[in-house]
Amino acid sequence: MTVSHEIKSQLAKLLATEDLVVEHRKVETACFNVHTRVLTLPMWEKASNKVYDMLVGHEVGHALYTPDENWIKEHKIPPQFVNIVEDVRIEKLMKRRYAGISKTFYHGYKELSDQDFFGVECDDISKMNLADRVNLYFKVGSFCDIFIKDGEEKEIVNMIDSTETFADVLFASKILYEYCKKKQSDQAKDEMNPVEGNSKENGNSSESNSDVSHKEYQENAESIEEENETSKTSMSPDFQNQNKNNEPEIKTMSNFEESLKELIDDSGSETGYYEIPKVNIENIIISNAKIHDECNNSWKETISEDISFVDNQYTKFKKSVQKEVNYLVKEFECRKSADSYARAITSRTGVLDTGKLHTYKYNEDLFKKVTVLPDGKNHGLIFILDWSGSMSEVLLDTIKQMFNLIWFCKKVNIPFEVYAFTCDYPNQRYADNPQPLSEKRVGVFSLGNWFSLMNILTSKVNTKELEKQMKNIFRIAYRLRSNVYYEIPPGMGLSGTPLNESLVCLNAILPRFKKEHKLQKVQCIVLTDGEGAPLKTYKEVQRPWEEEPKLCEMWPSQNSFLRDRKTGNTYKLSGTYDHYSNFTTVMLNNLRDRFNDVNFIGIRIIPPREIHGFIKYNDYSNNIKLWKKNKSVTITNAGYHKYFGLSSSALSNQSEFDVDTDATKTQIKNAFVKSLRSKKMNKKILNEFIELIA
Repeated sequence: MTVSHEIKSQLAKLLATEDLVVEHRKVETACFNVHTRVLTLPMWEKASNKVYDMLVGHEVGHALYTPDENWIKEHKIPPQFVNIVEDVRIEKLMKRRYAGISKTFYHGYKELSDQDFFGVECDDISKMNLADRVNLYFKVGSFCDIFIKDGEEKEIVNMIDSTETFADVLFASKILYEYCKKKQSDQAKDEMNPVEGNSKENGNSSESNSDVSHKEYQENAESIEEENETSKTSMSPDFQNQNKNNEPEIKTMSNFEESLKELIDDSGSETGYYEIPKVNIENIIISNAKIHDECNNSWKETISEDISFVDNQYTKFKKSVQKEVNYLVKEFECRKSADSYARAITSRTGVLDTGKLHTYKYNEDLFKKVTVLPDGKNHGLIFILDWSGSMSEVLLDTIKQMFNLIWFCKKVNIPFEVYAFTCDYPNQRYADNPQPLSEKRVGVFSLGNWFSLMNILTSKVNTKELEKQMKNIFRIAYRLRSNVYYEIPPGMGLSGTPLNESLVCLNAILPRFKKEHKLQKVQCIVLTDGEGAPLKTYKEVQRPWEEEPKLCEMWPSQNSFLRDRKTGNTYKLSGTYDHYSNFTTVMLNNLRDRFNDVNFIGIRIIPPREIHGFIKYNDYSNNIKLWKKNKSVTITNAGYHKYFGLSSSALSNQSEFDVDTDATKTQIKNAFVKSLRSKKMNKKILNEFIELIA
C-alpha cells in the first residue's frame, strides 16, 4: 500500500500535540530541529504503513523528550551508546503517553525482525556485547531469545529500563559503555595471552607470565591514553583510526541504520518545501493617482471623434444597467436585514407594562420587552482584474461586469479597491535603482521586478472623480477590442498573467484594507480568463567559477509543497510549469485558510469554445447541461468559494426589449424572449453573488 506522506505528517503533529513543521525528504535518517520545530522524516517509500507509523512514533518521541543539549563535550560517551539507551526511554514514555501506540511498536518491530533489519540472522546473539543485546532486548526481544546474564548485566539492563530523564540516560550509557569496553579489553588480553585463561591450572610459571603480560598491557594502554590527552593534534590519521577501532561497536545499531536506508526510494526528484514571501507592497502597487494622471495626460490635448464615440457608449451602458444595480442593492439590503432579525435578542426590561396589569390573575408576564437588533457587518470588496493579452476579446465585457459591482458598492457605501495585474508597467523593471518586491531567501517564492499591481479604481475618491476614472478604464478596454484609434497610456497595454503573484500580494493587501476601513467582512473578487504560471523559488547554487554560492530563481521541483508556518498547513504542488490550474488552486486554498472571514469569488467571461476546458474537472455532464440552458455555470472546486463562468456571446448580445415600430409579431416575440434570457442569466448570477457577500 502506498504511504500518504500528508497523512503521516498529520499523525506526527497529533502525536507531538503541537503544530510541528513536518518535512519528508530524501535523507538517510530522521532528525528534529528544536529551534525551528521542523521534524524531517526520510521518505521511507518501501516501508509498510505499520513500520512507517512505528518510525514516526519513535521520531516524535525524540521531538517530545530528547533535549537540545551538547552533551558530547562534557560526557565522553560514544553517541551510539547514548542513542540506544535514549531509544528505550523515549519509546517507554510514548507508550505511557499513548496507550494504543504499544501495539504500533509491537507490529512495526515484528515486521523489522522478520526482515532481519538488525542483521542477526547469521550471528550468535549470546556472543554479542551487552550493548547489542540491550538494543535487541528492548526492540525485538518479544520475537527472539536475548540472553542477559544474572548479576552485573542484569543490573545494567534494569538501570536502562528505569531511566526517566536524559540525565539518567547519560549515567546509564556511561555504565553500559564502560562495561562493554572492559569486556572488550579483557577479551583482547585473552587473545594476546592465550594461556592466561588456564593460569590457575598450569602453575606459577604461567601465572607469572600472565602477570607480566598484564602489566605490560596496562602500561601500554596508559601511555596511549596519556599521549591521546596531551597531544591529540600530533596523532597520525592511521593511529587515530586504530584507536577508534579499539572502541566497542554496536553492530545491531549500524545494521539497523543501513537497513533503513534500503527503505528510501532514491528515484525521482528531491522534495521541495516553499513558503509565501513577505512582500514590499509599496514597491508593487502603482497608485490610483499616478495611473489616471497618465491617462489624463495622454488625452488632454484633444478629444478625438473616436473618444467621444466611446464616451457615449459608456453613458449608454451605464443607463442600461441601472435596473440590475438597483436589483443588487435591494437583494443586499433584504438579506442583510433578514440576517439582523435572525440574530435579534428579545429580553425583559424590568418595567411593568401597564397595558397588561388587568391580566395579572392569569398572566405571569407583565413586564415590557425590548428587541435588540445587532449592528450589521461592515463590508468591503477587493477586485483583482486580469490585464493580460489573452483577455483582449473579453476585457470589455469583464469590465462591464465589474462596473455593475462598483456602482452597487457606491450605492450601499461599501469601500472597494480595484487592482489590475500587469508585467509591462515601467515601475521597478526599468528603474535606475530598483527596489526589491519581496524578501529573497532560500525556500520562498520569488516575484519578478517586472510585476506590478495598478490601482485603477478606488472608493477613496469622490463620485465625480470616480466617474472620470471609470470612463478612462472604459476607453482603454474599448480601444483594445474595437477599431477605434487613440493613444493608450504608457504601461497600460495588455501583457502576461501574473495572477499567482497577485494572490501572494493579497496576504498583505487584505489585512491592510480591512484595518484601514475597520471591516468585519471582506470579499475578494478575481476577474480573469484562466490561471497563471507557477512561481519560481530561490535556491542557492554553487557554480564552479565562483567562491560563494549564488541565490538563483528556479522552477520548483516536481515533488514540491507549499508550506505555511502561520496556519501549519502544507499543500501539494504539481511543480511543473504546465499545470497552471493546480498551482493557482493551491494559492487560493492557502488564502482561504489564512483569511477564513473572506470570500474568494472568481468571475470568468468565457467564449463558448473554451467552456470545455473550464468545467472538464468539475462534474462535466451536469455543468455542460446548465451551460447550454443558462449560458452560465458555477463551480466550487477550483479554489474559489464560487467560480462564475459567464458566456461572452450571451453578454455581448444582451439588449433591452426594443423593436422598430413596423416590426412583425415574430420579431417582437424574438426580441422579448432574447431580453428575458439575458435578464434571467444576470439575475441568477447576481442572486448567487449576493448570497455570498450579504
